[in-house]
Amino acid sequence: MFNLLADAAAAPTQNLWQTVMMIGVAVVFFYFILWRPEKKRRKAMETKRSSMQKGDQVTAMGIIGKVVKIDDATVTITTGGDTKIEMLKAAITDVTPASAK
Repeated sequence: MFNLLADAAAAPTQNLWQTVMMIGVAVVFFYFILWRPEKKRRKAMETKRSSMQKGDQVTAMGIIGKVVKIDDATVTITTGGDTKIEMLKAAITDVTPASAK
């Protein structure tokens, strides 16, 4: 009878450690599967945006245009004809250098 009471008292401690270990494994999983690749992708896109030059083709929100003017936080693009659009650099999702064409 005393053995049953001793086993029952030890079980919650073991379950607590199992829970802590599972949470730790989940955090490590999310770091390597979700957060780390997203951080790399964001850093690569920021590098592309900072290396943007006049004449490069950019895509932002489905709008494709060529860079006409670059400021600190904004970019002016032309989409054809006399149409010019000023947008934030952060809105640009793809940059194709003019030399790549």
